[in-house]
Amino acid sequence: MTASRRLARVLPASVLILALGLSGCGAKAESGSTTTSAAASCVKTDGDAVKIGFLNSLSGTMAISEQTVRDSLDLAAKEINAAGGVLGKQLEIVAEDGASEPTVFAEKAEKLITSDCVAAVFGGWTSSSRKAMLPVFESKNSLLFYPVQYEGLESSKNIFYTGATTNQQIVPGMDYLKEQGKTKVFLVGSDYVFPQTANKIINAYAEANGIEIVGEEYAPMGHTDFSTIVNKLKASGADAVFNTLNGDSNVAFFKEYKNVGLAPDTLPVVSVSIAEEEVGGIGVDNVEGQLTAWNYYQTIDTPVNATFVEAFKAEYGADRVTSDPMEAAYASLYLWKNMVEKAESFDVADIQGAADGVSFDAPEGTVTINGDNHHIAKTALIGEIGPDGLIHTVWSSGEPIEPDPFLTGYEWAAGLS
Repeated sequence: MTASRRLARVLPASVLILALGLSGCGAKAESGSTTTSAAASCVKTDGDAVKIGFLNSLSGTMAISEQTVRDSLDLAAKEINAAGGVLGKQLEIVAEDGASEPTVFAEKAEKLITSDCVAAVFGGWTSSSRKAMLPVFESKNSLLFYPVQYEGLESSKNIFYTGATTNQQIVPGMDYLKEQGKTKVFLVGSDYVFPQTANKIINAYAEANGIEIVGEEYAPMGHTDFSTIVNKLKASGADAVFNTLNGDSNVAFFKEYKNVGLAPDTLPVVSVSIAEEEVGGIGVDNVEGQLTAWNYYQTIDTPVNATFVEAFKAEYGADRVTSDPMEAAYASLYLWKNMVEKAESFDVADIQGAADGVSFDAPEGTVTINGDNHHIAKTALIGEIGPDGLIHTVWSSGEPIEPDPFLTGYEWAAGLS
């Protein structure tokens, strides 16, 4: 059994504030202190409605990915309101555009909390946006539900992480390459927190598992000229690529990859930020046969997922696809609802106290909150992009993997956090 399949439950985690910055390494900050204050809440719950905030990039380089998250949040809110709301109150949505800029995310988060008086905020994508928002939510003592896979090495009592942490995506991705006999891996990523921290973890994994990292290259967010990086990749002797590029840079990378004659049957790329929505933007011809590591695909064959996909297409069009981040966002709103109803309260402290063990029968399968670290158990999936533009599972962990954001269950990760 590979390390990624172990159920590694972590010890209770302190609130850990990680240094903000586009080139951050994800190292653990000093524990034992917190910026959370007894900020007075202005949330109003005495009427027939309660406000919640949606904060996603609808402009800039990340819009290609984040628009679908906004759509899934809107769908979940519509369903919840149609079913009677939360504690009998309708959800009133206050929506903001993060504009693909971490500073804008922080500003909009503060506006939503202090001016709009929302009970919780749902959104963010890049780790830079999350890290920019983290001190806002801690200082204002509000809640952020973050729906995207990330690099781990973080836990905050004011954030619920409904996407995968490292041992539920990155480690299984490397396990799969190892099982396929790959021994020379090239790393390519965007130049910010998530790729750099993910690659530190991958380097540690590789050293412990007899894998050589033959190249490690970064490009600025939104970068579109990958000729130099792809030429280095072609000359590196790599037999696999681990891709942590985000946003529309993937379009340029895969076009250049194909342009120089590289192909997935000889040099496969495992991507952790390309889902069904991005496949269409990149072009199926450019990524057919490539691999992805996620926890949800539209092609999951269960009644719950079939109902979800049907509802999403009915709302937004038969040509639309579902994806991992938007499914995790959809689940996040229902998890918040279930926590509020368990606590019988919209109060932050009451919700935090009620969180442990709260579950939701999500399209990816049943997900359950770990009250110690505010992550959720998720099944790891490796998928292959098909000619139909959908992603089809080629490997599964077979059962949900308990979240281990600080990789305490892996000897090779000692010292990373």
